[in-house]
Amino acid sequence: MLLSLFPSSSPPNCAFISSLLLNPRRTSPASPFFLRAVTARAISLCVRTTSTTMSVNLQTHAFAGNPLRSTIPKPGDPFSPSSALETLRSRLMESASSGHSQLLSPSFQVLPFRKGRPLASSVDGDGASGPNWHLGWIGLADCRGFLAKSGVELTAESLVFLGFMPDEDVVYWAIDVSSESSLVPEFGGKRLCFVELRTLMVAADWTDDRVMADLAIAGHARALLEWHKLSRFCGSCGANTVPAEAGRRKQCSNETCKARVYPRIDPVVIMLVIDKENDRVLLSRQSRFVPRMWSCLAGFIEPGESLEEAVRRETFEEAGIEVGEVVYHSSQPWPVGPNSMPCQLMVGFLAYAKTLEINVDKTELEDAKWLSREDVQKALSLAEYKKAQTTAAAKVEQMCKGVEKGQSLSADFNVESGELAPMFFPGPSAIAHHLISSWVHGQTTIGGGGRQISTSLSNL
Repeated sequence: MLLSLFPSSSPPNCAFISSLLLNPRRTSPASPFFLRAVTARAISLCVRTTSTTMSVNLQTHAFAGNPLRSTIPKPGDPFSPSSALETLRSRLMESASSGHSQLLSPSFQVLPFRKGRPLASSVDGDGASGPNWHLGWIGLADCRGFLAKSGVELTAESLVFLGFMPDEDVVYWAIDVSSESSLVPEFGGKRLCFVELRTLMVAADWTDDRVMADLAIAGHARALLEWHKLSRFCGSCGANTVPAEAGRRKQCSNETCKARVYPRIDPVVIMLVIDKENDRVLLSRQSRFVPRMWSCLAGFIEPGESLEEAVRRETFEEAGIEVGEVVYHSSQPWPVGPNSMPCQLMVGFLAYAKTLEINVDKTELEDAKWLSREDVQKALSLAEYKKAQTTAAAKVEQMCKGVEKGQSLSADFNVESGELAPMFFPGPSAIAHHLISSWVHGQTTIGGGGRQISTSLSNL
């Protein structure tokens, strides 16, 4: 009944849809359920019926919106990390030949990773869309069986608790099997493949709620597993660390130290610098970018400074521009950065320039320039992003079939066919895209007073 608001026979009013998504109070009292029901449909219809340049409105950023719960108020609940770990240990002590593990409650599902790549499978589209992917969950007994073939015993300490899905009798875990190369052909025989998380990110259909949920789960799991690899030794005394709280934290094994170690998060500010009077924005290129790609300025936060101070400092250091007002937009977890940083937190801002003369720091940037709203709008080519998504999805399908072994990130982001725009921006999976898109589509002001504020606060 809700979807009848957007009949496929008539073009939707995308401004109206955006207002619903960005202003939940305009919907019914059950608006969270309403939003979940119509978000994918609304986006899909807007994509099909508007021009090649548009604003993609997502309820959450890519890698955000993890549907798994990892904590629960009652420690004795079977879904709490401590209770789930106890149950896991007892299950692993059972005889592998008993065959009863799959019948017990709750059941356990495991997501294997190899060299930071989650196990995935490819599924056919519905005719109108191409192939898509899902995570390659396996049962606890199957995981134990696969490892046993390699002569490895599955232990509770090798698994990391991810959480549970509300209303499901399932607890989800992740495991790093990087050292077990023999598992690759084992999974390949089941049309499963370890796929680079960035490739899955590009291949994700952002109108598919299930795929975006899978991406968030995979990002969370990868961040935890990579952190475990980087925190093997205590920073206080140098002794080995051991998992605690079902892998949610670690503890020093030295009895005289017992320091606690928690997962690492590296905060990064990313800002769209705006010249309000001339209706322009400042965009930049780094030498590591693929050809034609431009993006927002960004930088790590230094000890002792606020987020707003980091925005002003980074903008001045990299481009020589002084910034006045700084307005928060939204934030995005980013578990696909350098391996030394298991998970960055991208904190997005709109920053309003006080000076306009650019002085590029060539050690940081290749170039930076002011771009008009018209130029930016031309570069927001939905067709190019969609082409990259379908190409990456086809690549995942080929890999799962054993046809293609290589994974080229640049090919995913730099699809070249026909006449090329002189530049393009990161796709809808990146917060930079939404900072730029929100400005170009006039979503940086609300209310009659002209106060600068992001309308994305309520939905991203």
